[in-house]
Amino acid sequence: MAGSVEPVPERLHTVTPRLVFDGQAVAAIQFYADAFGAEALDEPFLDPDGRVVHSEVRIGDSVVFLTDEGSDGHGVAPSSVGGRVSALMALNVPDVDPLWERAVAAGCDVVYPLADQFYGDRGGRLRDPFGHQWMLTTHIEDVDRDEIDRRMRAWSDQDA
Repeated sequence: MAGSVEPVPERLHTVTPRLVFDGQAVAAIQFYADAFGAEALDEPFLDPDGRVVHSEVRIGDSVVFLTDEGSDGHGVAPSSVGGRVSALMALNVPDVDPLWERAVAAGCDVVYPLADQFYGDRGGRLRDPFGHQWMLTTHIEDVDRDEIDRRMRAWSDQDA
């Protein structure tokens, strides 16, 4: 083998999420472009049945892998487990409001509304049409731990 290979490809960070779909990974690529400004990094790699084995999109400075359910052990889509998710995607951006509006206009459902949070972020949570959940945030205030604890107690008291 000629030359050297980078053990972690330059386009990736140390941890890269892989989202699983119920045969809709190709549609998700376009949806994420519309909702989050994602860029497809290559053509999807398909198995003989037309399922996406591997695809990559870049959102901001991060890559997300996309795959369809199959016998390869990659997991299951939220739709295959009653809409439950085992992980949330956190998308941190300089100005969350226009991205929020774009994602909702593209078809995301609001799980938790966009609002200023007690811990110093402006954020909320959305569910995409495929069942995956996205936390969209902008950090708006540095808050020390004591103040976060105080604000959390006040926030919890209003829910009681």
